Amino acid sequence: MRSLFDYFVLLLKGMAMGAADVVPGVSGGTIAFISGIYEELLETINSVNLGALKTLKKEGVKAAWKSINGNFIVTLILGIGISISSLAKLISYLLEAHPILIWSFFFGLVLASIVYVGKQVKSWNIGTVVSLIIGTGLSFWVTVLPPMTNSNELWFIFVSGMIAICAMILPGISGSFILLLMGSYKTVLEALKDKELLTIGMFMAGAVIGLLSFSRVLKWMFAKYHDLTIAILTGFLIGSLNKLWPWKETISIRVNSHDEVVPFMQENVLPIDYTTFGLDEINEIVYFSAEPQTILAIGFCILGAAIIFGMEIVSKKMKKA
Repeated sequence: MRSLFDYFVLLLKGMAMGAADVVPGVSGGTIAFISGIYEELLETINSVNLGALKTLKKEGVKAAWKSINGNFIVTLILGIGISISSLAKLISYLLEAHPILIWSFFFGLVLASIVYVGKQVKSWNIGTVVSLIIGTGLSFWVTVLPPMTNSNELWFIFVSGMIAICAMILPGISGSFILLLMGSYKTVLEALKDKELLTIGMFMAGAVIGLLSFSRVLKWMFAKYHDLTIAILTGFLIGSLNKLWPWKETISIRVNSHDEVVPFMQENVLPIDYTTFGLDEINEIVYFSAEPQTILAIGFCILGAAIIFGMEIVSKKMKKA
């Protein structure tokens, strides 16, 4: 039985998940995992089924609400919603104003998360090591895929919703980054901005179907192959570090939903080789020397890691209490 304080903490976890999901490269699933609510989240999603409808019909609203863990999911969704409507703008601003420091912070978060998640594997053996390698390779491959051409077809938006929501509940794979790769990121953002209900509805329908189906696969994997599943998820986190590396060189550009020129394809570089970009008179990319902020970046990376390890310490103390 959760107390009011427990629900407040859950609300904060939801806010952290929402903030992560709007950043192409950071997964809300990662936040759910390191905050200790991942498996309960999967259980709750899976409880929304025909059985819940039967409970509603036979035993009433109260019993049905309890069967789907209603208080948990509503609190979590509320936190995610608060974050997306408020913190998302702040994060977007910080990513534009201080990209190296913010990406360094995220890098530290995920780096420490690798240690935390990896410790959940009860027994490391050949199977778990192979699973770790597969997860790492798959996640890394996703981060280097070239983005697809933007598509406005409704069937494609539906499929994008299915795939993106699956990525959002997987630690280490970013749903918003998947949308960017599929060429749907701009379409979905513009639909939200212009209130295009048909496009939004198709995306949400795909997301719901993807969430309800994929969560069942994950639940089964946790029940039958717990260590292998954790090892794969740990690999996803390792592979995602390629996307989170703070120092990047822009190879190509795109125009976003606000008619702003932003990076489209980038590759990682060392701090000493870091440059920024601009456009000349004929809209060609021009590179300029830039301050890599190496010392500050390391500090923010350590801060991100410290938060994860701090959460782990607090979690252990709360369990003992």
